[in-house]
Amino acid sequence: SNREMAGRRTAIKAIDWLAFAERVPPNQRAMFNNLKTCSDAISARLASLPEKPAPIDWSYYRKTVAKAGMVDEFEKKFAALSIPEPVDTQTSKISAQEQEAVLNLSFLVSQIFLFIFRLSVVTVLQNQSAAAYLEASKIRIAHYEKELDKLKNMIPFDQMTTDDLNQAFPETKLDKEKYPYWPHKPIAEL
Repeated sequence: SNREMAGRRTAIKAIDWLAFAERVPPNQRAMFNNLKTCSDAISARLASLPEKPAPIDWSYYRKTVAKAGMVDEFEKKFAALSIPEPVDTQTSKISAQEQEAVLNLSFLVSQIFLFIFRLSVVTVLQNQSAAAYLEASKIRIAHYEKELDKLKNMIPFDQMTTDDLNQAFPETKLDKEKYPYWPHKPIAEL
């Protein structure tokens, strides 16, 4: 009985009010504060009680109570009185729910890590792809700058001869030997 009462006191003290408060929504904060106040008051009252109640002095009552046999009857009934301890039916259910929550949380954490890993792989691939595109763009820019310099430095079209045109743009040169008839190109290229 002493151990049971000490166990009950320990169980009451074992409530983690800070963790509990973190889970309380703001609109229920007043109800939570009332619960904590009531719990603290009950805990204080329980802590002030002795572990074992003081024994009843039945001889004092036999001398004080005038009706004979009444105290003996009360003593007999008190000795026969047995108050059953409430049976805990919820702890196992709560433990099972906690285990399930831990498993769900573990699964969720693993999924988050997997997502972060995939995201980092995609980011690396995108960075590599972007770097390759950037390098190819630099090569294209260099080629276009050469073309632009060529166009800036060539003779104006109105002053060009056919030979100047063919030299500046080799694709315009007609191959009269291979294609002796006008337009001196294969018809498929026209």
